[in-house]
Amino acid sequence: MHHQYSGQKHRSHHPGDSLSRGLGWFSIALGVVELAAPHAVARACGMQPGHAGLVRLYGLREIATGIGILRARNAAPWLWARVGGDLLDAGTLAAVADRHHAPGMVRAGAALANVTAITALDVYAAQTYKQPHDRREGVDYADYSDRSGFSRTPQEMRGEAMKDFEVPRDMRTPEALRAYGRPDRAAVGATAPTLEQRAADVVAPQGLVEKG
Repeated sequence: MHHQYSGQKHRSHHPGDSLSRGLGWFSIALGVVELAAPHAVARACGMQPGHAGLVRLYGLREIATGIGILRARNAAPWLWARVGGDLLDAGTLAAVADRHHAPGMVRAGAALANVTAITALDVYAAQTYKQPHDRREGVDYADYSDRSGFSRTPQEMRGEAMKDFEVPRDMRTPEALRAYGRPDRAAVGATAPTLEQRAADVVAPQGLVEKG
């Protein structure tokens, strides 16, 4: 059986991913309607007259949130932003509902019920969403999440690399620059010179110190 490998990366599907994209498109569509017909939206929601500007502002919020859901690598923050927007919408409907007319109250009650249902859906989408990972189609990826790369625990491995370490010859102090009677620290694997020793070498470089 011939298998053709495209080599292109695809997003793996996770619970809530398809739902989140659908909510993203819904948010954009709702925002466009609120921008294009704010007066009609306000009347349909049973709001008092004079809130078209507020509806337009909420439309911009919906469009920005929808684009964020569709374009972000991790859509979870944007999904929770939709939940916050739903709560803001519900509070606004309760505050500016047209209580002076029965039809307005009916429309406001229906709009509030719709917002409540959408809020529950947004909460579910935000809770079930998982950030997708780039995967190549047809590749069986091994799971190494339980490995550390060490043959022993980090505490046991600490200092192992320095036990048999020897400074390369080309990194050692040249013979002509070594102080008389002072062994080559790099050659014998001693510790690095102290700050006082380095300062002394600056004042009297190694190799130029008088004997005795």
